[in-house]
Amino acid sequence: MKDSHGGIIVFNADIPSHLKEIEMWHSNFIQQQRLQESRCVLIAHKKPGSGDERECLNLYDPEDVRTELMNYLRDIVSLLSESRDWEEMSIIT
Repeated sequence: MKDSHGGIIVFNADIPSHLKEIEMWHSNFIQQQRLQESRCVLIAHKKPGSGDERECLNLYDPEDVRTELMNYLRDIVSLLSESRDWEEMSIIT
């Protein structure tokens, strides 16, 4: 995880113990690396019709999933590039 620039945590929202495990994963990987929350994605996988449907991504259309993942990765690469440019400029000046 050293030098990570983003994180994706996927869990089964139908299993209550996974909620505690998310906290452990967040603490051990996201917080330890001091990753910004905007560079992290938390995906709750649920069986259709099992409850809360807020912020649902249509998993029946693989293209929607692919598009959202590509948007996330594009944002991470852009932030990484900006960070690298800033670091190079600080070395020059």
